[in-house]
Amino acid sequence: MHISRELELSRRAFLRRSSQLAAMGAASSYALDLAGIGEAAAFSSSGGYKALVCVFLYGGNDHGNTLIPFDPTNYARYAAIRGGIDDQGGGIALPRSSLASTVLMPAGGQTVTDDITYALAPTMPRLKARFDQGSMAPILNVGPLLAPMTRAEYDNRSVPRPPKLFSHNDQQSTWQSSQPEGSQTGWGGRMGDLAQSANTNAMFTAINATGNAVFLSGEQALPYQVSSSGAVLFRPLERGRLFRSGAATSALETILTTGSGNILAADYATINDRSIKFGSFVNDALENAAISTDFGDGNRLADQLKAVAGMIAARGSLGVTRQVFMVSMGGFDNHDGLIGRHEGLLAELDFALDAFYQATIELGVADQVTTFTASDFGRTLASNGDGSDHGWGGHHFVLGGSVNGGRFYGRAPHVSVDTPDQVGRGRLLPTTSVDEYSSTLALWFGVSPSDLPSIAPNIGRFASSDVGFLRSSTMHT
Repeated sequence: MHISRELELSRRAFLRRSSQLAAMGAASSYALDLAGIGEAAAFSSSGGYKALVCVFLYGGNDHGNTLIPFDPTNYARYAAIRGGIDDQGGGIALPRSSLASTVLMPAGGQTVTDDITYALAPTMPRLKARFDQGSMAPILNVGPLLAPMTRAEYDNRSVPRPPKLFSHNDQQSTWQSSQPEGSQTGWGGRMGDLAQSANTNAMFTAINATGNAVFLSGEQALPYQVSSSGAVLFRPLERGRLFRSGAATSALETILTTGSGNILAADYATINDRSIKFGSFVNDALENAAISTDFGDGNRLADQLKAVAGMIAARGSLGVTRQVFMVSMGGFDNHDGLIGRHEGLLAELDFALDAFYQATIELGVADQVTTFTASDFGRTLASNGDGSDHGWGGHHFVLGGSVNGGRFYGRAPHVSVDTPDQVGRGRLLPTTSVDEYSSTLALWFGVSPSDLPSIAPNIGRFASSDVGFLRSSTMHT
């Protein structure tokens, strides 16, 4: 990973100051002391607090059974391609009657390709309600592109393709970072780099409530890890005894917090060091920021989003005005057993997203928090007999009080496996790039137009950096 000398020195200086302050005493005094060492302002904090929350759906979500054609003509096409019979469903097609309560009627009489009327999956009634209320919008056919591309250009290779299409690891990385597997910074982390200076405590800019992912890694910004119960604590160190030995405890701490010449090992050690030193401070802040919204039991995504809501509730104590979060859920690689399993996953997603949005209302920050989905790729519209296979473009959701919801964004694909908007078996050729998606989010977050190429390196090849699904930045306090 390339880190400029200037940036490296800045990070080291901040970590050194943080460590010195931590050594001075209790968590409460740490909060007061740190208020005086804000990083040099390079990112405007005008507009008050704002947060972006990435919900990554690992495995490649089947968008074909997430946003489903409901009008008779297009439903018949969908059912035929997915192995269904008439309106009864079958194969991997959902019955048309099951969709009647989740039909989306966009405001203003918006029409899309072939006059498709879409319905959400029947297990997503809460997002249907948020669509009706105007706080949720589907973004159609989003995927990685290096430049706009037609089917003819795809076939004759006259426009470069994103490398290693249809590969899980590579496309997860490409979605999160604009590069295939091996990339070392993601666009969430790069936004964190720009936003750190707006926060008194820069270390709480990028917050990871799930496993390791490149999305939140920046040149300077390192993700701070939290669990569903708060900060990740090292219990043996907290108790001061490992194997009933002070020496063993000290040795463990040295191992966890000592880097090496390898930059990744050094960053890992830094993350451990922060968790050890500041975990209690974070948990103290969370304890004083209770939320009454019900996140249910047994929903792992909801648990992660509850932790995110807690961090947002504690934003004043943590000294932050800009934050980027990441949560995730897995299980979407349904080559078989799609029917049944997929609806269950979407039910969990529906509940968790709605609970989180309700929590932002409770906290009075609904307009200041935008949640969005991402996934490895979409999937084939064609059935493989019991599921669907790896695709490219897919449909996604944005949710929040600043969302221009109740309508669709992007271009709806034909319900087809042989039209020029797909590359075979209904694999969608994206018509909205991830760069356009991320740029729209970044502009709302406060990134200046001149800094967009650092977030979305291909954005200059597209006509617009703002797809329009978020209201222009409004002033908040």
